[in-house]
Amino acid sequence: MPHTTDTTGTASPKRPRRAHHWRRDLVELAALFTAVAVADAIANTIAHGPDGPYLLVASAVVLAATAGFHTWWARRHSHSPPPPPPGPRPRTAGDGTPSVSETALWRMRTTVRDEPGSLALLCTALARHQVDILTLQTHPLAEGTVDELLLRAPATLQAAALSREVSAAGGSDTWLERADAHDLVDAPTRVLGLATRTALDAAELPLALRQLLGRCTIHSLPATSLTGRPTGDAAPVEGVLDGTVMKLRDPSGGAITVERHYLPFTPTEFARARALVELDARLGPRIPRGEQVLTLPEGNEITVRRAGPDDLEAARAMHDRCGDRTLRLRYHGPVGDADRYLGHLLSPRFGRTLAASTASGRLVGLGHLLWDGDETEVALLVEDAWQRRGIGSELLGRLVALAAEAGCESVYAVTQSSNTGMVAAMRGLGLPLDYQIEEGTLVVTARLGATAVRPRPAHAQEPAQTPADARPQRPRQH
Repeated sequence: MPHTTDTTGTASPKRPRRAHHWRRDLVELAALFTAVAVADAIANTIAHGPDGPYLLVASAVVLAATAGFHTWWARRHSHSPPPPPPGPRPRTAGDGTPSVSETALWRMRTTVRDEPGSLALLCTALARHQVDILTLQTHPLAEGTVDELLLRAPATLQAAALSREVSAAGGSDTWLERADAHDLVDAPTRVLGLATRTALDAAELPLALRQLLGRCTIHSLPATSLTGRPTGDAAPVEGVLDGTVMKLRDPSGGAITVERHYLPFTPTEFARARALVELDARLGPRIPRGEQVLTLPEGNEITVRRAGPDDLEAARAMHDRCGDRTLRLRYHGPVGDADRYLGHLLSPRFGRTLAASTASGRLVGLGHLLWDGDETEVALLVEDAWQRRGIGSELLGRLVALAAEAGCESVYAVTQSSNTGMVAAMRGLGLPLDYQIEEGTLVVTARLGATAVRPRPAHAQEPAQTPADARPQRPRQH
Protein backbone atom coordinates (compact mmCIF):
# COMPACT_ATOMS: atom_id res chain seq x y z
CA MET A 1 0.00 0.00 0.00
CA PRO A 2 1.42 3.42 -0.82
CA HIS A 3 2.34 5.69 2.10
CA THR A 4 2.49 9.45 2.61
CA THR A 5 4.26 11.49 5.28
CA ASP A 6 2.14 13.66 7.57
CA THR A 7 3.15 16.94 9.28
CA THR A 8 4.81 15.13 12.14
CA GLY A 9 7.13 13.29 9.83
CA THR A 10 5.62 9.83 10.44
CA ALA A 11 4.47 7.61 7.60
CA SER A 12 0.69 7.13 7.36
CA PRO A 13 -1.23 4.86 4.93
CA LYS A 14 -3.07 6.60 2.04
CA ARG A 15 -6.85 5.99 1.97
CA PRO A 16 -8.20 4.39 -1.29
CA ARG A 17 -10.68 6.45 -3.35
CA ARG A 18 -14.32 5.34 -3.26
CA ALA A 19 -15.74 3.80 -6.46
CA HIS A 20 -18.83 5.50 -7.96
CA HIS A 21 -21.82 3.13 -7.63
CA TRP A 22 -23.93 4.29 -10.66
CA ARG A 23 -26.25 1.30 -10.49
CA ARG A 24 -27.40 2.25 -6.99
CA ASP A 25 -28.18 5.79 -8.16
CA LEU A 26 -30.34 4.43 -11.00
CA VAL A 27 -32.29 2.28 -8.55
CA GLU A 28 -32.90 5.26 -6.25
CA LEU A 29 -34.17 7.42 -9.15
CA ALA A 30 -36.50 4.66 -10.32
CA ALA A 31 -37.94 4.29 -6.82
CA LEU A 32 -38.45 8.05 -6.55
CA PHE A 33 -40.34 8.23 -9.89
CA THR A 34 -42.50 5.28 -8.88
CA ALA A 35 -43.39 6.88 -5.54
CA VAL A 36 -44.34 10.17 -7.26
CA ALA A 37 -46.55 8.32 -9.76
CA VAL A 38 -48.35 6.37 -7.06
CA ALA A 39 -48.90 9.53 -4.99
CA ASP A 40 -50.25 11.39 -8.01
CA ALA A 41 -52.68 8.58 -8.84
CA ILE A 42 -54.00 8.45 -5.29
CA ALA A 43 -54.35 12.25 -5.14
CA ASN A 44 -56.31 12.32 -8.45
CA THR A 45 -58.61 9.56 -7.29
CA ILE A 46 -59.38 11.32 -4.02
CA ALA A 47 -59.60 14.82 -5.47
CA HIS A 48 -62.19 13.79 -8.16
CA GLY A 49 -64.33 11.96 -5.64
CA PRO A 50 -67.31 13.52 -3.87
CA ASP A 51 -65.41 13.87 -0.51
CA GLY A 52 -61.93 14.34 -1.91
CA PRO A 53 -61.05 17.76 -0.44
CA TYR A 54 -62.19 16.70 3.00
CA LEU A 55 -60.08 13.52 2.88
CA LEU A 56 -57.00 15.53 1.88
CA VAL A 57 -57.47 17.99 4.78
CA ALA A 58 -58.00 15.13 7.26
CA SER A 59 -54.89 13.34 6.01
CA ALA A 60 -52.82 16.54 6.44
CA VAL A 61 -54.09 16.99 10.01
CA VAL A 62 -53.29 13.37 10.91
CA LEU A 63 -49.79 13.64 9.46
CA ALA A 64 -49.12 16.93 11.31
CA ALA A 65 -50.38 15.44 14.61
CA THR A 66 -48.21 12.35 14.14
CA ALA A 67 -45.11 14.47 13.46
CA GLY A 68 -45.79 16.65 16.51
CA PHE A 69 -46.27 13.64 18.81
CA HIS A 70 -43.05 12.08 17.54
CA THR A 71 -41.13 15.30 18.21
CA TRP A 72 -42.51 15.60 21.78
CA TRP A 73 -41.77 11.96 22.55
CA ALA A 74 -38.18 12.20 21.28
CA ARG A 75 -37.39 15.36 23.28
CA ARG A 76 -38.84 13.98 26.50
CA HIS A 77 -36.98 10.68 26.46
CA SER A 78 -33.68 12.09 25.16
CA HIS A 79 -33.23 14.13 28.45
CA SER A 80 -34.41 11.49 30.90
CA PRO A 81 -31.85 10.04 33.34
CA PRO A 82 -30.38 6.64 32.53
CA PRO A 83 -32.03 3.67 34.20
CA PRO A 84 -30.48 2.52 37.49
CA PRO A 85 -27.90 -0.28 37.25
CA PRO A 86 -29.03 -3.76 38.24
CA GLY A 87 -28.52 -4.77 41.83
CA PRO A 88 -29.63 -3.51 45.25
CA ARG A 89 -30.43 0.16 45.56
CA PRO A 90 -28.05 2.32 47.67
CA ARG A 91 -29.19 3.12 51.18
CA THR A 92 -30.40 6.64 51.78
CA ALA A 93 -30.27 8.83 54.86
CA GLY A 94 -33.31 10.41 56.46
CA ASP A 95 -33.15 13.44 54.16
CA GLY A 96 -33.00 11.29 51.03
CA THR A 97 -29.26 11.72 50.37
CA PRO A 98 -27.21 8.56 49.72
CA SER A 99 -25.50 7.08 52.77
CA VAL A 100 -21.70 6.76 52.51
CA SER A 101 -20.26 3.58 54.01
CA GLU A 102 -17.74 4.10 56.76
CA THR A 103 -14.16 3.11 55.98
CA ALA A 104 -10.93 2.68 57.89
CA LEU A 105 -7.29 3.16 56.90
CA TRP A 106 -4.79 0.35 57.41
CA ARG A 107 -1.05 0.07 56.96
CA MET A 108 -0.14 -3.42 55.84
CA ARG A 109 3.16 -5.10 55.17
CA THR A 110 3.39 -8.60 53.74
CA THR A 111 5.96 -10.72 51.91
CA VAL A 112 5.04 -12.25 48.55
CA ARG A 113 6.92 -14.51 46.18
CA ASP A 114 9.07 -12.75 43.60
CA GLU A 115 7.10 -14.24 40.71
CA PRO A 116 4.87 -12.69 38.00
CA GLY A 117 1.27 -12.56 39.16
CA SER A 118 1.94 -12.69 42.90
CA LEU A 119 0.92 -9.08 43.44
CA ALA A 120 -2.12 -9.56 41.17
CA LEU A 121 -3.39 -12.39 43.40
CA LEU A 122 -3.02 -10.15 46.43
CA CYS A 123 -4.90 -7.28 44.76
CA THR A 124 -7.68 -9.63 43.66
CA ALA A 125 -8.12 -10.93 47.21
CA LEU A 126 -8.36 -7.38 48.54
CA ALA A 127 -10.82 -6.34 45.82
CA ARG A 128 -13.21 -9.13 46.81
CA HIS A 129 -13.66 -7.35 50.16
CA GLN A 130 -13.93 -3.87 48.59
CA VAL A 131 -10.49 -2.87 49.86
CA ASP A 132 -8.90 0.02 47.97
CA ILE A 133 -5.09 0.24 47.65
CA LEU A 134 -4.08 3.89 48.11
CA THR A 135 -0.28 3.57 48.03
CA LEU A 136 2.16 0.76 47.40
CA GLN A 137 5.87 0.44 48.12
CA THR A 138 8.02 -2.57 47.32
CA HIS A 139 11.11 -3.65 49.25
CA PRO A 140 13.07 -6.28 47.27
CA LEU A 141 14.74 -9.00 49.31
CA ALA A 142 17.05 -11.86 48.42
CA GLU A 143 14.01 -14.18 48.47
CA GLY A 144 10.63 -12.62 47.84
CA THR A 145 9.44 -9.02 47.99
CA VAL A 146 8.04 -7.07 50.92
CA ASP A 147 5.01 -5.03 49.85
CA GLU A 148 3.98 -2.10 52.06
CA LEU A 149 0.45 -0.91 51.32
CA LEU A 150 -1.87 1.79 52.60
CA LEU A 151 -5.42 0.44 52.40
CA ARG A 152 -8.91 1.89 52.69
CA ALA A 153 -11.22 -0.89 53.82
CA PRO A 154 -14.82 -1.08 55.05
CA ALA A 155 -15.02 -0.33 58.76
CA THR A 156 -16.74 -3.66 59.35
CA LEU A 157 -13.75 -5.61 58.02
CA GLN A 158 -11.72 -6.94 60.93
CA ALA A 159 -7.93 -7.22 60.96
CA ALA A 160 -8.06 -11.01 61.46
CA ALA A 161 -10.25 -11.50 58.40
CA LEU A 162 -8.02 -9.24 56.32
CA SER A 163 -4.92 -11.17 57.40
CA ARG A 164 -6.55 -14.48 56.49
CA GLU A 165 -7.39 -13.27 53.00
CA VAL A 166 -3.85 -11.99 52.46
CA SER A 167 -2.38 -15.29 53.66
CA ALA A 168 -4.70 -17.24 51.34
CA ALA A 169 -3.48 -15.08 48.44
CA GLY A 170 0.15 -16.03 49.12
CA GLY A 171 1.24 -13.35 51.58
CA SER A 172 3.40 -14.27 54.56
CA ASP A 173 4.70 -12.45 57.64
CA THR A 174 1.74 -10.10 57.36
CA TRP A 175 1.63 -7.10 59.70
CA LEU A 176 -1.35 -4.74 60.08
CA GLU A 177 -1.71 -1.44 61.89
CA ARG A 178 -4.37 1.27 61.87
CA ALA A 179 -3.34 4.37 59.92
CA ASP A 180 -4.58 7.95 59.74
CA ALA A 181 -4.60 10.83 57.27
CA HIS A 182 -0.91 11.62 57.91
CA ASP A 183 0.02 8.33 56.20
CA LEU A 184 -1.49 9.54 52.92
CA VAL A 185 1.74 11.44 52.18
CA ASP A 186 3.80 9.46 49.70
CA ALA A 187 7.21 8.13 50.69
CA PRO A 188 9.41 10.52 48.61
CA THR A 189 7.61 13.58 50.00
CA ARG A 190 7.90 12.30 53.56
CA VAL A 191 11.62 11.52 53.22
CA LEU A 192 12.30 14.98 51.76
CA GLY A 193 10.44 16.57 54.67
CA LEU A 194 12.49 14.59 57.19
CA ALA A 195 15.70 15.57 55.41
CA THR A 196 14.69 19.24 55.63
CA ARG A 197 14.03 18.93 59.37
CA THR A 198 17.39 17.26 59.90
CA ALA A 199 19.16 19.96 57.90
CA LEU A 200 17.66 22.72 60.04
CA ASP A 201 18.38 21.20 63.45
CA ALA A 202 20.86 18.52 64.50
CA ALA A 203 18.55 17.51 67.35
CA GLU A 204 15.98 16.38 64.79
CA LEU A 205 17.94 13.31 63.66
CA PRO A 206 16.57 10.85 66.28
CA LEU A 207 13.05 12.16 65.76
CA ALA A 208 13.39 11.94 61.98
CA LEU A 209 14.59 8.35 62.23
CA ARG A 210 11.62 7.45 64.42
CA GLN A 211 9.20 9.10 61.99
CA LEU A 212 10.83 7.30 59.08
CA LEU A 213 10.88 3.83 60.65
CA GLY A 214 7.69 3.89 62.73
CA ARG A 215 7.51 2.74 66.34
CA CYS A 216 11.08 1.98 67.35
CA THR A 217 13.57 2.56 70.15
CA ILE A 218 16.58 4.76 69.38
CA HIS A 219 19.66 4.94 71.59
CA SER A 220 22.57 7.30 70.97
CA LEU A 221 25.64 5.76 72.55
CA PRO A 222 28.76 7.96 72.89
CA ALA A 223 32.20 6.68 71.94
CA THR A 224 33.55 7.48 75.42
CA SER A 225 31.93 7.38 78.85
CA LEU A 226 31.66 10.32 81.24
CA THR A 227 34.93 9.18 82.79
CA GLY A 228 36.70 9.41 79.41
CA ARG A 229 37.03 5.66 78.85
CA PRO A 230 36.09 4.11 75.47
CA THR A 231 32.68 2.44 75.55
CA GLY A 232 33.27 0.17 72.56
CA ASP A 233 29.96 1.25 71.05
CA ALA A 234 31.38 2.22 67.67
CA ALA A 235 29.85 1.26 64.33
CA PRO A 236 31.43 0.84 60.90
CA VAL A 237 30.92 3.57 58.35
CA GLU A 238 28.52 1.45 56.31
CA GLY A 239 26.47 0.49 59.37
CA VAL A 240 25.12 -2.89 60.46
CA LEU A 241 21.69 -4.41 59.72
CA ASP A 242 20.63 -7.46 61.71
CA GLY A 243 16.92 -8.24 61.49
CA THR A 244 15.10 -5.99 63.93
CA VAL A 245 18.25 -4.05 64.92
CA MET A 246 20.30 -1.61 62.90
CA LYS A 247 23.40 0.21 64.06
CA LEU A 248 24.55 3.41 62.38
CA ARG A 249 27.69 5.44 62.88
CA ASP A 250 26.99 8.62 64.85
CA PRO A 251 28.58 11.67 63.19
CA SER A 252 29.51 13.03 66.64
CA GLY A 253 31.16 9.75 67.64
CA GLY A 254 29.78 6.49 68.92
CA ALA A 255 26.79 4.74 67.43
CA ILE A 256 23.05 5.14 66.94
CA THR A 257 21.19 1.90 67.65
CA VAL A 258 17.64 1.48 66.34
CA GLU A 259 15.47 -1.44 67.48
CA ARG A 260 12.04 -2.47 66.21
CA HIS A 261 11.12 -5.84 67.66
CA TYR A 262 7.70 -6.25 66.04
CA LEU A 263 8.93 -5.95 62.43
CA PRO A 264 12.32 -6.61 60.79
CA PHE A 265 14.00 -3.80 58.91
CA THR A 266 14.34 -4.07 55.15
CA PRO A 267 17.44 -3.08 53.15
CA THR A 268 15.46 -0.16 51.71
CA GLU A 269 14.70 1.21 55.20
CA PHE A 270 18.32 0.72 56.19
CA ALA A 271 19.50 2.69 53.14
CA ARG A 272 17.09 5.56 53.91
CA ALA A 273 18.16 5.75 57.55
CA ARG A 274 21.84 5.71 56.60
CA ALA A 275 21.24 8.52 54.09
CA LEU A 276 19.74 10.70 56.84
CA VAL A 277 22.72 10.05 59.10
CA GLU A 278 25.15 10.87 56.29
CA LEU A 279 23.29 14.14 55.65
CA ASP A 280 23.63 15.04 59.32
CA ALA A 281 27.35 14.25 59.24
CA ARG A 282 27.98 16.46 56.21
CA LEU A 283 26.15 19.45 57.65
CA GLY A 284 27.98 19.34 60.99
CA PRO A 285 26.75 20.82 64.32
CA ARG A 286 23.88 23.31 63.95
CA ILE A 287 21.32 24.86 66.26
CA PRO A 288 18.43 26.99 64.96
CA ARG A 289 18.74 30.62 66.00
CA GLY A 290 15.88 32.36 67.70
CA GLU A 291 15.15 33.94 71.05
CA GLN A 292 12.29 35.43 73.02
CA VAL A 293 12.52 38.21 75.60
CA LEU A 294 10.32 37.86 78.70
CA THR A 295 9.78 40.27 81.56
CA LEU A 296 9.75 38.82 85.08
CA PRO A 297 7.26 40.10 87.69
CA GLU A 298 9.92 42.28 89.34
CA GLY A 299 10.73 43.93 86.00
CA ASN A 300 13.93 42.09 84.97
CA GLU A 301 14.13 40.78 81.42
CA ILE A 302 15.36 37.33 80.48
CA THR A 303 16.00 35.80 77.07
CA VAL A 304 15.02 32.20 76.30
CA ARG A 305 16.77 30.49 73.39
CA ARG A 306 18.16 27.16 72.22
CA ALA A 307 21.55 26.20 73.65
CA GLY A 308 24.26 23.97 72.28
CA PRO A 309 27.93 23.01 72.65
CA ASP A 310 28.98 26.63 72.13
CA ASP A 311 27.42 27.46 75.51
CA LEU A 312 29.70 25.08 77.42
CA GLU A 313 31.83 27.83 79.00
CA ALA A 314 28.80 29.86 80.11
CA ALA A 315 27.13 26.74 81.52
CA ARG A 316 30.29 25.82 83.45
CA ALA A 317 30.43 29.32 84.93
CA MET A 318 26.80 29.05 86.04
CA HIS A 319 27.54 25.71 87.71
CA ASP A 320 30.35 27.37 89.64
CA ARG A 321 27.89 29.96 90.96
CA CYS A 322 25.37 27.32 92.08
CA GLY A 323 25.39 26.01 95.64
CA ASP A 324 25.97 22.37 96.59
CA ARG A 325 22.30 21.83 97.50
CA THR A 326 21.11 23.12 94.12
CA LEU A 327 23.51 20.81 92.28
CA ARG A 328 22.57 17.81 94.45
CA LEU A 329 18.88 18.34 93.73
CA ARG A 330 19.64 18.55 90.02
CA TYR A 331 22.04 15.62 89.71
CA HIS A 332 20.73 13.51 92.64
CA GLY A 333 24.08 13.42 94.36
CA PRO A 334 27.43 15.18 94.73
CA VAL A 335 28.91 16.69 91.57
CA GLY A 336 32.67 16.49 91.33
CA ASP A 337 33.20 17.69 87.76
CA ALA A 338 30.39 19.40 85.87
CA ASP A 339 32.27 19.09 82.57
CA ARG A 340 31.49 15.38 82.49
CA TYR A 341 27.77 16.14 82.46
CA LEU A 342 27.58 19.35 80.46
CA GLY A 343 29.20 18.07 77.28
CA HIS A 344 26.59 15.32 77.10
CA LEU A 345 23.63 17.51 78.08
CA LEU A 346 24.41 20.28 75.60
CA SER A 347 24.85 17.90 72.66
CA PRO A 348 21.88 18.05 70.27
CA ARG A 349 22.27 14.33 69.69
CA PHE A 350 20.78 13.46 73.08
CA GLY A 351 17.99 16.03 73.20
CA ARG A 352 17.31 19.74 73.30
CA THR A 353 18.46 22.41 75.72
CA LEU A 354 16.92 25.79 76.46
CA ALA A 355 18.96 28.56 78.06
CA ALA A 356 17.73 31.56 80.06
CA SER A 357 20.00 34.60 80.03
CA THR A 358 19.83 38.07 81.55
CA ALA A 359 19.88 41.30 79.55
CA SER A 360 23.66 41.39 79.97
CA GLY A 361 24.02 37.89 78.48
CA ARG A 362 24.69 36.05 81.76
CA LEU A 363 23.39 32.46 81.72
CA VAL A 364 21.14 31.86 84.74
CA GLY A 365 19.07 28.79 83.81
CA LEU A 366 19.19 25.61 81.75
CA GLY A 367 16.35 23.26 80.79
CA HIS A 368 17.02 19.89 79.18
CA LEU A 369 14.72 17.62 77.17
CA LEU A 370 16.53 14.28 76.86
CA TRP A 371 15.58 11.43 74.53
CA ASP A 372 15.73 8.27 76.65
CA GLY A 373 14.78 5.46 74.28
CA ASP A 374 10.98 5.30 74.26
CA GLU A 375 10.73 7.83 77.10
CA THR A 376 11.55 11.51 77.47
CA GLU A 377 13.12 13.16 80.52
CA VAL A 378 13.00 16.81 81.54
CA ALA A 379 15.52 18.44 83.89
CA LEU A 380 16.02 21.99 85.17
CA LEU A 381 18.82 23.96 86.76
CA VAL A 382 18.40 27.61 87.81
CA GLU A 383 21.09 29.66 89.48
CA ASP A 384 20.46 30.21 93.21
CA ALA A 385 20.04 33.97 92.98
CA TRP A 386 17.41 33.63 90.22
CA GLN A 387 15.24 30.92 91.73
CA ARG A 388 11.56 31.42 92.69
CA ARG A 389 11.05 33.96 89.89
CA GLY A 390 9.25 31.78 87.34
CA ILE A 391 12.27 30.96 85.18
CA GLY A 392 12.06 27.23 85.88
CA SER A 393 8.33 27.12 85.13
CA GLU A 394 8.89 28.98 81.86
CA LEU A 395 11.64 26.59 80.75
CA LEU A 396 9.62 23.52 81.78
CA GLY A 397 6.53 24.66 79.90
CA ARG A 398 8.52 25.19 76.73
CA LEU A 399 10.25 21.82 77.05
CA VAL A 400 6.92 20.04 77.46
CA ALA A 401 5.62 21.87 74.38
CA LEU A 402 8.65 20.62 72.40
CA ALA A 403 8.00 17.07 73.61
CA ALA A 404 4.35 17.28 72.54
CA GLU A 405 5.36 18.53 69.08
CA ALA A 406 7.77 15.60 68.82
CA GLY A 407 4.90 13.16 69.42
CA CYS A 408 5.97 12.06 72.91
CA GLU A 409 3.20 10.53 74.99
CA SER A 410 4.69 11.54 78.34
CA VAL A 411 7.66 13.23 80.02
CA TYR A 412 9.16 12.44 83.40
CA ALA A 413 11.34 14.30 85.88
CA VAL A 414 13.63 12.59 88.39
CA THR A 415 14.15 14.60 91.54
CA GLN A 416 13.92 14.34 95.31
CA SER A 417 10.79 14.66 97.39
CA SER A 418 12.34 17.70 99.12
CA ASN A 419 12.61 19.57 95.79
CA THR A 420 9.34 21.43 96.18
CA GLY A 421 10.17 23.86 93.39
CA MET A 422 10.36 21.12 90.75
CA VAL A 423 7.20 19.43 92.02
CA ALA A 424 5.34 22.76 91.93
CA ALA A 425 6.54 23.42 88.37
CA MET A 426 5.28 19.99 87.23
CA ARG A 427 1.91 20.62 88.86
CA GLY A 428 1.71 24.00 87.16
CA LEU A 429 1.62 22.30 83.74
CA GLY A 430 -2.04 21.42 84.26
CA LEU A 431 -1.46 17.84 83.06
CA PRO A 432 -2.29 14.47 84.69
CA LEU A 433 0.67 13.43 86.87
CA ASP A 434 1.87 10.07 88.16
CA TYR A 435 4.16 9.88 91.21
CA GLN A 436 6.60 7.10 92.04
CA ILE A 437 8.93 7.16 95.06
CA GLU A 438 11.85 4.77 95.43
CA GLU A 439 14.44 5.18 98.19
CA GLY A 440 13.97 8.93 98.44
CA THR A 441 13.98 9.50 94.67
CA LEU A 442 10.78 10.95 93.24
CA VAL A 443 9.79 10.32 89.62
CA VAL A 444 6.98 12.58 88.39
CA THR A 445 5.49 11.62 85.01
CA ALA A 446 3.22 13.99 83.06
CA ARG A 447 0.94 12.50 80.42
CA LEU A 448 0.72 14.68 77.34
CA GLY A 449 -2.62 13.44 76.04
CA ALA A 450 -4.43 16.35 77.67
CA THR A 451 -4.03 19.97 76.64
CA ALA A 452 -1.02 21.47 78.38
CA VAL A 453 -1.38 24.81 80.11
CA ARG A 454 2.06 26.30 79.65
CA PRO A 455 2.86 28.68 82.50
CA ARG A 456 4.32 32.04 81.57
CA PRO A 457 5.78 34.76 83.75
CA ALA A 458 3.71 37.89 84.10
CA HIS A 459 4.15 40.71 81.56
CA ALA A 460 5.67 38.44 78.87
CA GLN A 461 6.72 40.44 75.85
CA GLU A 462 6.55 39.54 72.20
CA PRO A 463 9.61 37.88 70.60
CA ALA A 464 12.57 40.16 70.05
CA GLN A 465 13.53 41.25 66.56
CA THR A 466 15.65 38.19 65.92
CA PRO A 467 15.31 35.35 63.41
CA ALA A 468 12.12 33.41 63.99
CA ASP A 469 12.16 30.05 65.67
CA ALA A 470 13.37 27.63 63.04
CA ARG A 471 11.63 24.57 64.45
CA PRO A 472 9.75 22.85 61.61
CA GLN A 473 6.26 21.52 62.19
CA ARG A 474 6.41 17.82 62.65
CA PRO A 475 3.83 15.26 61.33
CA ARG A 476 2.08 13.03 63.71
CA GLN A 477 4.08 10.00 64.91
CA HIS A 478 2.66 6.34 64.36
